[in-house]
Amino acid sequence: MRLRRAVSSSLRSLRSTTGAPSPVSEASNIALRLDDAWLGFQTRRAVRLGRTKTVIGYTGYGTTSWVRVLARVVLSDPKDNDRDPEEGPLRPLQEGIRGWRNFTSPPVGDAVVSVSVGDTVHEVRSDHGGVVDARIPVSLDPGWHTVSLRSGDSRSVEAPIRIVADSADFGVVSDIDDTVMVTALPRPFLAAWNTFVLDEHARTPTPGMAVLYERIVRTLPSAPVFYLSTGAWNVAPALSRFLSRNLYPAGPKLLTDWGPTRDRWFRSGQQHKRSSLERLAEEYPNVKWLLVGDDGQHDEAIYSEFAQRHPENVRAIAIRQLSVGEAVLAGGRSKSGVRPTPGIPWIYAPDGAGMSAELERMGVIRSGSRPAGTSERTR
Repeated sequence: MRLRRAVSSSLRSLRSTTGAPSPVSEASNIALRLDDAWLGFQTRRAVRLGRTKTVIGYTGYGTTSWVRVLARVVLSDPKDNDRDPEEGPLRPLQEGIRGWRNFTSPPVGDAVVSVSVGDTVHEVRSDHGGVVDARIPVSLDPGWHTVSLRSGDSRSVEAPIRIVADSADFGVVSDIDDTVMVTALPRPFLAAWNTFVLDEHARTPTPGMAVLYERIVRTLPSAPVFYLSTGAWNVAPALSRFLSRNLYPAGPKLLTDWGPTRDRWFRSGQQHKRSSLERLAEEYPNVKWLLVGDDGQHDEAIYSEFAQRHPENVRAIAIRQLSVGEAVLAGGRSKSGVRPTPGIPWIYAPDGAGMSAELERMGVIRSGSRPAGTSERTR
């Protein structure tokens, strides 16, 4: 009833607004008010049930002088915080429940989060969706580090941070669905599956992709690997378990927060990928990226556009060719024309082994050596 009254009130408020807003503006305003009403209902219910503030830390990244801290603040069941998922034969079931509650747990907007880096503490705030995305100054050596996160009286949690060496000039940006994992789901149902059902045991790794990525990071430890997806932040823990279980190199996951914006009912997944690539180009101007995706929908067009704008930041583009069945489930192959950029090779292969062979042949990866085009100091 409370939710219904809140929604009705929002709609009445919209109808009483003076002026004649455009259909897009009016629809987006309705979406935002509905989202606020739903969040308010979730929050009141969580408080009645005794839910407590919880910080979920995600893998961040940075340079020797700054880090990008990624996390989410939610109201969750205290039992989830006390349970040890490492114990007992029901661990997969417990993790699945935790992932589901992670989705249903209401986010805490505008929460103050203390970020401890060594002996230094920084205070940042979560956005409307409870997501913390903050860049803070540091002085750290290249490699892996951890930061501690706490909000109010919540339990302190640690989040890994990958510090990329200032001398690094090669890295990987990889799509997830149909690139490192075979989804075998109709694309319209993929978002719902990722949100409500996702279990890393139910996914199949793409043959040879983990070997390809591991080969790159073994021969060039300074090369970062970023996983870029249109998935929501609430599936990040399950994605991390999948990647770890299937021996993919650890790396930051650049996900998004679903929900309405001021001009859309839902955030654009394509725009998320474009803006993430632009940000990486700005943050690491000396890095040339190997961009890896699939030919199911938009990766080719997005990577092609990025290569046109930033040819100095692209070493090669590798596209996984979906099987006929996978392409049907993905809604067909990309029909947008790819604009070739001089000096940037494109390769197509159905799996990681084929990509590895093509990358060797083109000199992007040298057999038994480091990726071509990288300096000696990055070894």
